[in-house]
Amino acid sequence: MNSTAPLGVGEHPHASFPEGVELDCGVTLAPVDIAYCTYGQLSAQRDNAILICHAFTGDQYVAETHPLTGKPGWWGRMVGPGKPIDTNRFFVICSNVLGGCMGSTGPRSPRTDGQGAPQELWGTAFPPITIRDMVRAQHKLVRSLGIERLFAVVGGSMGGMQVLEWAVTYPQMMLAVMPIATAPYHSAQNIAFNEVGRQAIIADPDWRGGRYWEEGVIPARGLAVARMMAHITYLSEEALTRKFGRRMRRGPVGGQGPEGPVSTFGDIFEVESYLRYQGSSFVRRFDANSYLSITRAMDWFDIAADHDGDLTPAFADTAVRFCVVSFSSDWLFPTSAARTLARALNRAAANVSFVEIETDKGHDAFLLDEPDFDRTVRGFLCGVAEHAGLS
Repeated sequence: MNSTAPLGVGEHPHASFPEGVELDCGVTLAPVDIAYCTYGQLSAQRDNAILICHAFTGDQYVAETHPLTGKPGWWGRMVGPGKPIDTNRFFVICSNVLGGCMGSTGPRSPRTDGQGAPQELWGTAFPPITIRDMVRAQHKLVRSLGIERLFAVVGGSMGGMQVLEWAVTYPQMMLAVMPIATAPYHSAQNIAFNEVGRQAIIADPDWRGGRYWEEGVIPARGLAVARMMAHITYLSEEALTRKFGRRMRRGPVGGQGPEGPVSTFGDIFEVESYLRYQGSSFVRRFDANSYLSITRAMDWFDIAADHDGDLTPAFADTAVRFCVVSFSSDWLFPTSAARTLARALNRAAANVSFVEIETDKGHDAFLLDEPDFDRTVRGFLCGVAEHAGLS
């Protein structure tokens, strides 16, 4: 398969909803397709389903080979037979978020006329979406699979935002939730990082007012820069130092290389090469307009917004069991934000556990080999299952 060619919605397993989704902005987006993958078997009682919510640049291919990149699933180390999220025991669902670009309806999807005939792509005309809108679409998917109540909802980073929204919007729909490496609202610093990435895309000459596909181009350089800068926030200084330090590698002087413009100074630092690779590989699988739409949804996220800035009422009388997980070197979603969430849950008399994992791997630690994190996930899910009498 050509790794640069986007897949159409029909090439992803997906559910279609002709009635669409009513968005927070007041628009009804219809029709809506939600692409998804499942793993394991749904029990006869339909009580063993876990919904995994992916992070910003993730997708539904959580534990299988990605059809565009050929790489293993982004959480294959966590999901599978005998793994912390054990598919011998649980039925796992993961969907591409609304606004995404891996089969779910988003800016790269065709608009339709009143009779459902496809027209031009949405592009920048795609309506503004929120994390709550993403969760509404996931709720439709879950119900369409015949599941009335989830065992758990689990996710990290932006996925953790979705987890919290599930707990607030559909508190009767699950036994337990695990918000990982996340926060109850997006900080000013994170909004600032997102805005720099958006401006890099818009400033690219190939942006073409957001209608780049009409001329057969993509704003690759701007999108790559946005990815490079965002990727820095996923790491820690300790991790960068351990992996790259100040090591150099030989590079051509000036000109255009396979990963974009090369340094005019000849040798480049290994960390520069790494970031250029991250940027160049990202543009082959992610749509620039989706980048804009999803980052804005993250920026708007604030669980306390409907309660005059007070988190506690958002979780009033909840019966959901929470396990809040943070990582000590995560400066994108720091432990202080997780503690704020845990304190609010305690004030709401929720059943909440809080775990901080000691690591120097930064925000991306939840995607990497962290035995203490693995034990936390396995232990929490098994404990909830035993309490609920799940076989």
